[in-house]
Amino acid sequence: MTQALQHINPAELGNPSHYGFTNVVIVPANKTLVFIAGQGGRDPQGNMGDFETQLEQAFINLRTALAAAGAVPEQVVKITLLSVNHNAEKQALISAKRNEMWPDELIKPASTLIPVPRLAGDEMLFEIDATAAIPV
Repeated sequence: MTQALQHINPAELGNPSHYGFTNVVIVPANKTLVFIAGQGGRDPQGNMGDFETQLEQAFINLRTALAAAGAVPEQVVKITLLSVNHNAEKQALISAKRNEMWPDELIKPASTLIPVPRLAGDEMLFEIDATAAIPV
């Protein structure tokens, strides 16, 4: 029998699922870990738009990278998000996008959001990396 991922939100930490993530995810020993490098908002033609456009494209790029590894969003256990000049409006967009990708409250990944002044490229406004756990 394959052990399942465990998603835990201790009462003392509150339930952050409305923001689109889980406090703790436990990966059993019968999984292979997949590490996805930071995905920005550049489309296949090299275009980058405003923050919301880049956010959308970064999540599309993340789905593409996961699929290349044979993984699906439900197998993502941890994400790290980098947001340039972060503010409440960007937070709301990010939370909505996380909830769109992980709509089930019981399978949301653990998450860290880091506000940053700049990313690798001058036009980059958002980046997301991920760790997934897939069956061996």
